[in-house]
Amino acid sequence: MSDRPKIRLYVEHPLGPGQSVPLSRDQAHYLISVMRLAAGAEVALFNGRDGEWRARIAEAHKRGAVLTCDHQTAPQQAPPDLWLLFAPIKKARTDFIVEKAAEMGAARIVPVRTDFTNSDRIRQDRLQAHAIEAAEQCGGTYVPGVAALQSLDAVLADWPGDRTLVFADEGRVGAHDSFAALPTGPAAILIGPEGGFSEAERARLTALPQVTPVSLGPRILRADTAAVAALALWQAARGDWK
Repeated sequence: MSDRPKIRLYVEHPLGPGQSVPLSRDQAHYLISVMRLAAGAEVALFNGRDGEWRARIAEAHKRGAVLTCDHQTAPQQAPPDLWLLFAPIKKARTDFIVEKAAEMGAARIVPVRTDFTNSDRIRQDRLQAHAIEAAEQCGGTYVPGVAALQSLDAVLADWPGDRTLVFADEGRVGAHDSFAALPTGPAAILIGPEGGFSEAERARLTALPQVTPVSLGPRILRADTAAVAALALWQAARGDWK
């Protein structure tokens, strides 16, 4: 049975033996007022660079707290080089996509505006906070960055030549596509909006040599379900689930 602390926090401060780590006011409030921890209690910390560390509360105040690192409990583990691109949908379902992408090992999350995207705005800071919370809960030591919303045209115009773009194409429903047949190396998954892609977008996507259209099975999936399904299929075939 693991003896790791049950509470994990993401911090931006460096971590190492004997390192003092000041917490934000919100984090201190959570530990001291919500979780009722006192000086001497143990917490797990990670910053996306130095792995996970066991730390003890050295100072506990109503408006702040300082922790001291003891020893590393898990090494830094980077996810596969996989991005998730998706068209924002309703608020709660967009939050769900970001949370699950972080849990399932996406290295970067990119909201894109398509011709049929229902939501023209996102709160990048709020979505990044959801990614952090997901990493804290799932035991990961890496937090994917959430990019600002940008148009699909702009993303494709600057697409890296060495990164495969896996296009979840609702037009291929029922096709027997294999994720194991996808190229190895850097990759990204593109999930469209509830209304699908326009014909112009579909033509531009299929014209790019880096793009591989795939089916996600015999049924048309909701956008949030499609994101989870595509991430799972890619991770099982090409990622760190193998």
